[in-house]
Amino acid sequence: MGTFPFSLSKEGLMPREEMLEVQRDVHRLLIGVPRESAPGETRIPLTPEGVRLLVLDGHRVLVEASAGVGAQYTDLQYSDLGAEIVEKGQVYQADIVLKVAPPSEEELKLFKGSQVLLSSLSVYDMSGDYIRGLASRKITAICYEKIQDSFGKYPVMRNMGEISGRAAILVAGSYLSRICGGKGVLLGGISGIQPSEVVILGAGIVGESAARAAIGLGAFVRIFDHSVYALEKVQQHLGMSLYTSVMHPQTLHRALQSADVVIAAIPSGDDTPFVVTGEMVSGMKPGSVVVDTNMSQGGCFETSSCGDLDHPVVYCNGVVHYCIPHIAAITPRTASMAFSNVLSVIVRDISESGGILQKIKADQGLRNGVYMLNGILVSPVVGNRLGMPWRDIELLMAAF
Repeated sequence: MGTFPFSLSKEGLMPREEMLEVQRDVHRLLIGVPRESAPGETRIPLTPEGVRLLVLDGHRVLVEASAGVGAQYTDLQYSDLGAEIVEKGQVYQADIVLKVAPPSEEELKLFKGSQVLLSSLSVYDMSGDYIRGLASRKITAICYEKIQDSFGKYPVMRNMGEISGRAAILVAGSYLSRICGGKGVLLGGISGIQPSEVVILGAGIVGESAARAAIGLGAFVRIFDHSVYALEKVQQHLGMSLYTSVMHPQTLHRALQSADVVIAAIPSGDDTPFVVTGEMVSGMKPGSVVVDTNMSQGGCFETSSCGDLDHPVVYCNGVVHYCIPHIAAITPRTASMAFSNVLSVIVRDISESGGILQKIKADQGLRNGVYMLNGILVSPVVGNRLGMPWRDIELLMAAF
């Protein structure tokens, strides 16, 4: 129903001023979703429902054949909601390429150039040749983990952190049970039986989510962190019954000796992550379980060894070590939904802003995630690690 064209006044009905709709300058996009090639990566950045939102906005979405298999999405589900199912070479011709893991060097050769790449940023695995490959194709590369929302939060990191923390507790519970060859202990407790003990290293998003899940199951939880502020924050969120402590080696050593489960969840980006030594592990109970959620940054345990979804476990002194780079990948459908909720909105915002440069200039949160702008390296972290020159993105934006 339209607006009534008259307003009531003392003089009677008077014509109402007509309001004209202002059309937004929407930039139609071609969006590509390749199949993930990284070992053990089963997530996908855009679900069929996310595709539908973009298609309804007038965009085209190219999805590589079988891209959603790991998350239990079929090509038919994507095509029914408007995606075009294409071969590998075609998907990299899109204006915006969405990936979970960074493209490999071989995949990078498939880019046509002057495109936008939205993916994770694996600084520790990058090489100078890889960065030069992005630069030669004038790619604008954005790390979704560093994108901030209007509240200054990191939505992708928060979503993946929540999933990782909860998944870590589920994994630990499985490896305590006889189903996975464990010692047959219930993660939690029942009336008359002492609850299992869970030690969590790190009071960030992953640690808090793990603590919440463990407390919900009835476990006794101890959480350690370098920051008193972080411990106060997590205690406010979860209740005063939660045991918290700063990282005193002697206190932690005693806690590890009685622990049934240890979740290593040192917040990503910490320059000096605490490392549990092999000597500390040797004092742990046989059959206890370690879930190291920080393997993508090298791990928190000296005895950890990076595995994959097919071979996730190593044993040291009778202690189970579950070590895969991205633990959220064990629940790929949930993780894919979380990715899609965030990335589909970002793509729509880029379109409605009139293009990527306009959006980067207007949005500090998105700008925070850019590490290469039109082939120019703008990340001091990447540049300093690889010994490569970089430019200040704020100065570059001032030129537009």
